[in-house]
Parts: sequence; C-alpha cells; structure tokens
Amino acid sequence: MTITSQATGSSPDPAPFLAVAEVARLCRVSKMTLYRAIAAGRFPAVRIEGRLIIPAQVVEAMVQAALAGNTTVDAADWARNGNPSHDGQPASDRGIRAGER
Repeated sequence: MTITSQATGSSPDPAPFLAVAEVARLCRVSKMTLYRAIAAGRFPAVRIEGRLIIPAQVVEAMVQAALAGNTTVDAADWARNGNPSHDGQPASDRGIRAGER
C-alpha cells in the first residue's frame, strides 16, 4: 500500500507527510478523534509552527506491522514505543517526551 497525498492531485509520488484530515479519512475516523489522539500522545505526529502533519511512513509502517503480524496494531502503543527499530524501548526511556519525535 503506497499512500499518496490527495492535496497534490495528479502527483504519483508518495507524499512524505499527510494532513490530519487525510489520515483521518484513510483510517475512517473523525478529524477530532485523530486530533485528540495526537494531543494525548496516542498517535505520532510532527508539529511545525502549530500545524500538525503525520509522516506517511508511520501510517505505512503500522499497516505493514499489522499485516506481518496478522494482528492488531495499537496506535497508542506505537506512539509510546516509537518505531520498532527502537527495540521496543519506550519513548520516555529514550529521553523523548510524549508528542516529541
């Protein structure tokens, strides 16, 4: 599954970041549900000058982890523990506060 931005229209290149509205639409949840999850540190996002964006590779990695493990991936666990390349070490143990990546 390759995620592309709807905002660019005809661009076939994968977008490196997605708007909250795009991810909410992909996940079939409301924007407010996603904003609340981000604010609570239960969904990874990047804040730039007050705007929240979501790295497309985070969404892609969660999907791949669910498919590879044939299991449910909890976004809150993903946000807490970070990318599996961190060997499951919680973000707090890496000196990173919730919401900072």
